[in-house]
Amino acid sequence: MEQNVIRAREFRAADAWGALDIARIEGATVRLHWTDQPYRWHVNDGAEVFAVLDGAVEMRYKVEGRVEVARLAAGDVFLAGVGCEHVAHPVGGGADIGGGEGGE
Repeated sequence: MEQNVIRAREFRAADAWGALDIARIEGATVRLHWTDQPYRWHVNDGAEVFAVLDGAVEMRYKVEGRVEVARLAAGDVFLAGVGCEHVAHPVGGGADIGGGEGGE
């Protein structure tokens, strides 16, 4: 059995969206990302859970072609369901983001 304590506020990747792979659980990946730059618009193969651990993020996502915006703070979670086109923009000095993505 493996245990590990990960302190998100202490994690800084070398580049924007750099990640620390934490685990793979039944086909889903769990990663910790750090960024100070926006990602790119994308659609994942499966659902994605996006949890802001430190900082703030402006999550932009499309609903019937319209761009919607949700401002996420530490402790907030965003679910990008299958087919959800989305992009994350950190607000301020950067953000630590935990997330998981997987499929069947």
